[in-house]
Amino acid sequence: MTEPLFRTDAYRTEAVGMVVAHTPEGGVVLDASVFYPTGGGQPGDSGRIDWSGGGMTVATTVKGQGAQIALVPAAPQSLPPIGCQVQQTLDWPRRLRLMRMHTALHLLSVVIPLPVTGGMIGETRSRLDFEMPDMSVDRETFEAHLGEMVDRDLPVTDGYITHAELDQQPSLVKTLSAPPPRNAGKIRLVRIGEGTDQVDLQPCGGTHVARTSEVGALRLGKIESKGRMNRRVYLHLDD
Repeated sequence: MTEPLFRTDAYRTEAVGMVVAHTPEGGVVLDASVFYPTGGGQPGDSGRIDWSGGGMTVATTVKGQGAQIALVPAAPQSLPPIGCQVQQTLDWPRRLRLMRMHTALHLLSVVIPLPVTGGMIGETRSRLDFEMPDMSVDRETFEAHLGEMVDRDLPVTDGYITHAELDQQPSLVKTLSAPPPRNAGKIRLVRIGEGTDQVDLQPCGGTHVARTSEVGALRLGKIESKGRMNRRVYLHLDD
């Protein structure tokens, strides 16, 4: 398995890792990774690894067999040999934008408290699909509510519960199209706010900023109909 270093410190940008495998597709598996693999609507990380006598641009990161994380090269090339130590360097500006957007989408799910049927996280524009039969949306009120939660500088933390505990609290699962995986012994929860200031708590495996103030200014984009019961709502980082 690959130790997910991003899980304990989403702000870590560099680490040493050892090559433990190559994938049939030409990827590199390390024993520990600062690179987050594609999942939960969040794109895989990019960056670079370097070793004695070579280097590789990481175009994206994906889940491998079991608990492995595979780094995908930008172009076919000679890979570092198994057992080789490499220096990992994350494309931090890109990751930070994805972290800000991921946290922003959690806030959007608070502003629009309806079941989520899909979503996608981008660097500056993201979306959530909602089970929303009515197209009427008070854009100004929604944007004001988003901005208010950002300005409150709420802490973003995580914790874990068991599958049985989640079964007793089904309302925690907002995303109908992607329920939490059942192949792990525990489920990670991301919490925004604490105590009486808590605004959100839901299963999530992605990376997030530490406080809502780091999200920055947000702007609602297009709202599209995607069927009789579904509406797609776009959200922009308005830097």
